[in-house]
Amino acid sequence: MTAAKTAHEHRVTSEVGRLRTVLLHRPGAELKRLTPRNSDKLLFDAIPWAGRAQEEHDAFAEALRSRGVEVLYVTELLQDALEYEAAREQAIADAIVDLRLGDQLRRVVEDHLRGLDPENLAHTLIAGLAHEELKAGHGLVYRLMDEQDFIVDPLPGLLFTRDNSTWIGDRVAVTSLAMEARRRESALTGLVYAHHPRFAGVEPVYTPSLEHLEGGDVLLLRPGVIAVGTGERTTPAGVERLARQVIGAGLARTVLAVPIAQERATMHLDTVCTMVDVDTVVMYPPVAHSLTAYTVTLDDGHLNVAEPRPFLQAAADAMGLDRLKVIDTGLDPVTAEREQWDDGNNTLAVAPRLCVAYERNIETNAQLEASGIEVIRISGSELGTGRGGPRCMSCPILREEI
Repeated sequence: MTAAKTAHEHRVTSEVGRLRTVLLHRPGAELKRLTPRNSDKLLFDAIPWAGRAQEEHDAFAEALRSRGVEVLYVTELLQDALEYEAAREQAIADAIVDLRLGDQLRRVVEDHLRGLDPENLAHTLIAGLAHEELKAGHGLVYRLMDEQDFIVDPLPGLLFTRDNSTWIGDRVAVTSLAMEARRRESALTGLVYAHHPRFAGVEPVYTPSLEHLEGGDVLLLRPGVIAVGTGERTTPAGVERLARQVIGAGLARTVLAVPIAQERATMHLDTVCTMVDVDTVVMYPPVAHSLTAYTVTLDDGHLNVAEPRPFLQAAADAMGLDRLKVIDTGLDPVTAEREQWDDGNNTLAVAPRLCVAYERNIETNAQLEASGIEVIRISGSELGTGRGGPRCMSCPILREEI
């Protein structure tokens, strides 16, 4: 089992400080569960080639390692955590809470999961449990299910580790995912943080029981300044709750609430804007000058919300900058729209002026390099079928201070 580590080794205060440790999920059998019948429910736009997706992900992980980044994997940490009885009990309880099961089938599933060792239990919790795989199943619910139905749903969205947890300072926000297909992801990640020795002593600053909040909407603009998108996935109540939690804990002084369009193409703030340097963002042109932000501060327990201002102006003021530099996605409106859909804005900063991006976004990458940003290109033809880029697929756990 991985040796315990001290809490000071988990700290993130910016988007661009040199990345030292990151949490990834290597896609596995859960991707092979996707079919034309269930892909919409499981939030994938196409059926990925699982083997190629794994190759692409391995190349992504290796690109990070080659730059000195320690890569941790959700599955391995979960297997370790499930060695502990309390973690096993909680994981099983979370898996069988689904009201579709009914009492009789729920007991059968519980017995089945209790009989699995940590490795197989972790596999089942992520890959799901199909009707045909539960040979001991019986009762009305079981008999009326289709053989291809899932008793425990798979979690293909776990690939996007940014969404279910995000670190703010030395505390972790285990988020409250809005879409039913993804909510159990936070439960599994929460188990890792609560029970794995590596994270002993870490206190959560947000939990899944709170209002909807997803990590893809949380941008750490600089130490003490956080922008939070509110749209399809993160609710205004979630932004308000996070602001109260992080400012109250001394992790931030200012939160910028940023309304974004409530649609698939702009599901999170990081689908339209990410940071590539301490004063530079890559941003989708149609929203660059239309986004607004509400500056939120806390005074004697009362949240103060300022009148909305242009996002770029509000962000620069909160960061203590004259202005925030913007690199446009693409070169013309059509290319910009295509590359925004292909996660051209969703870069992962490995250090200031060094980022990982999908290779297919040719024009955006050229724009970045023309602006002095070094781009580590990775393939993402299969990884991108779930609508997410390098930032979505990574949860930084340790960054150097800037």
